[in-house]
Amino acid sequence: MRKFFDEMYIDGASNNVRDHYREFEAWLATQSPKTVARKRAEADLIFRRVGITFAVYGNEAGTERVIPFDIIPRMITASEWAHMEAGLEQRVRTLNMFIHDIYHDQNIVKAGIIPPEQIFRNAQYRPEMQGISVASDIYAHIAGVDIVRAGQGEFYVLEDNLRVPSGVSYMLEDRKMMMRLFPELFAKHQVAPVAHYPDMLLDNLRSVAPIGVTDPTVVVMTPGMYNSAYFEHAFLAQQMGVELVEGQDLFVNDNAVYMRTTRGPKRVDVIYRRIDDDYMDPLAFRADSTLGVPGLLSVYRSGRVTLANAIGTGVADDKSIYPYVPDMVRFYLSEEPILNNVPTYQCRKKDELSYVLANLPELVVKEVHGAGGYGMLVGPASTKEEIESFRQRIIARPDGYIAQPTLALSACPTFVDSGVAPRHIDLRPFVLSGKTISMVPGGLTRVALKEGSLVVNSSQGGGTKDTWILEN
Repeated sequence: MRKFFDEMYIDGASNNVRDHYREFEAWLATQSPKTVARKRAEADLIFRRVGITFAVYGNEAGTERVIPFDIIPRMITASEWAHMEAGLEQRVRTLNMFIHDIYHDQNIVKAGIIPPEQIFRNAQYRPEMQGISVASDIYAHIAGVDIVRAGQGEFYVLEDNLRVPSGVSYMLEDRKMMMRLFPELFAKHQVAPVAHYPDMLLDNLRSVAPIGVTDPTVVVMTPGMYNSAYFEHAFLAQQMGVELVEGQDLFVNDNAVYMRTTRGPKRVDVIYRRIDDDYMDPLAFRADSTLGVPGLLSVYRSGRVTLANAIGTGVADDKSIYPYVPDMVRFYLSEEPILNNVPTYQCRKKDELSYVLANLPELVVKEVHGAGGYGMLVGPASTKEEIESFRQRIIARPDGYIAQPTLALSACPTFVDSGVAPRHIDLRPFVLSGKTISMVPGGLTRVALKEGSLVVNSSQGGGTKDTWILEN
């Protein structure tokens, strides 16, 4: 069995508790199974009542499920968070500089650091954005960076999510739930707050309004109630005190975007959009889109509306670009990366393809444009038939895949049907970029609920935990 880092116990031994977990572990030992079962049921009931659901695509049991929530928090010390925060700030600053560069001078391509075909033949590259100035040169206003802990406890960046990263509502609701169920724990621990995230997000969005706008109108744009993250769209709009709109609620007139209201048209300055590029403007992208706003791109290009995140950011979170991020940090900032990448093999390179095909049972293979845990192969957890089938897919389209070693992801004690057992976790902190870069301490901890599973995505049956950054 592979050895993995246990967040609560040193060497996985239950009699050897890490210092920052001692107080919690002592408290947990005093809780009767009956109390725990009652609290877990209460959490499930409240989440169901509030409507905190997500869609499981392709699941025949129905489209909506309550997100599984575990009451044992994931704890991170203040010093570990300080290291992670510095690394996240460095990384997101770099990625914004990269996106600005590829849509303007393309210095990183000219320097030979990234092959031009990796960018200009990338499905997420938008030639329509070439030469366009966006407010404050910020493209990824909201970034969700997935971090895992492996080995002896080192942190690695697994992927960057710069298009429409989701999950922040679960982070906020998980914290509310823990405070409601176990207020006594917060009296014993100095847990850094996260409740101010919506205020921070609104301030961030207002700070990148078009030039000359002093009191910007911000809206959240959703594809509608059938989207898997609709709860989050509605939640964030409500928490920020702004309108939740669909494409049909907006229109373009006189080179500006307006929202239909009961009091007549109202100018919109900043759109926090939760819709993919392809669907934003049927006149510029997919003509069959009913989710977007005709003419939106022309207003955007003239600098009279801000889109968060910007069109064309996807090229920087593509999994084929991910291996180059450490080189980007060195190129743009003349610094060494604080957070490491997971070693990555690019199947488009012949020698790396040969290695991947020879070692498929030991590797994790991902589609470069994939998301949500779909379209991937976890070698050690796959049958021979699944591996061979995936091998043919890679051979047919090698440039569509990357591969990584199967990391021994850290585990955290988690309530399962049989009691408490270690389950693998990751962390998605949310980084906001505007006039400054900011983030609330922590993020969304996702947990793989199946024994031995490394797939934490909620759409694949994963759950969540509250994330505690301890201030003392």
